[in-house]
Amino acid sequence: MKRIFLFVLTNLAVIAMLTLVARLTGLDGWLARHGSSLATLLVLALAFGFGGSLISLAMSRWMAIRAMGVQLIEQPDSARERWLVETVRSLAHRAGVGMPAVGVFESAQPNAFATGARRDRALVAVSSGLLQVMQGPEVEAVLGHELTHVANGDMVTLALIQGVVNTFVIFVSWLVGNVVDRTMMRDNTGRGLGYLAAVWVTQIVLGLLASILVMWFSRRREFRADAGGARLAGRERMIAALERLELAQEQPLPAHMDAFGIHGRYAAGWTRLFMSHPPLAARIAALRAAPAAA
Repeated sequence: MKRIFLFVLTNLAVIAMLTLVARLTGLDGWLARHGSSLATLLVLALAFGFGGSLISLAMSRWMAIRAMGVQLIEQPDSARERWLVETVRSLAHRAGVGMPAVGVFESAQPNAFATGARRDRALVAVSSGLLQVMQGPEVEAVLGHELTHVANGDMVTLALIQGVVNTFVIFVSWLVGNVVDRTMMRDNTGRGLGYLAAVWVTQIVLGLLASILVMWFSRRREFRADAGGARLAGRERMIAALERLELAQEQPLPAHMDAFGIHGRYAAGWTRLFMSHPPLAARIAALRAAPAAA
């Protein structure tokens, strides 16, 4: 499976790191000697689970800029950059959010993304290919889509969902680890190698299964963002922008940034459960079926 999303991957990495820290510092051994009560495990699972999610959220803007090579527009020095900044400013005002940072990243393929932990300190970036392929009204619709993500607080909601999922994964994996550990010989720290192996394997398996829930939410938010883009820029403009993406060669953002873009990779069969975005055809159909704005 090629689709590994940045947010989910970061959370799994943080969880694995915290588990290793607990092992190296002897925290898991201390818990073993003091009974490892379910209440204690649950409190620690909550701390570790939401810790990983909130770290990912706090780092999301910084990671996006570094990963995509985004060039922030601080002082527009061309007509295109001035138009882009002013369009974002106008849409942000209408969406009821603070002016986000605006940037451009080099990519021949049309795409855009929004990220950030706060509604008033977000980042909206578009690809150079999007500015070349799309006309002004279509770019405006794409920006409206991204600003709707910001206005809806999708990144925060995703972080909270991921935190709950992380807590479940960590709590169950620790329980499984304890069961396995009690059937094997322990070392002098109070935990055997079987415990660590069981915890990591369980976290990987449950983490992948839990990501199905996270990706379901991601797909639902795309429909809402399309509707928001239609409200801000006009339904026909939003439909035209999605049709333009559908005609473009299917090369979306790199896999580690896929979930943040306006369109994602195509998947068939059961792998659709791991898609961050619905098919473009389904999104266009949903916009056409929606009642016209009053």
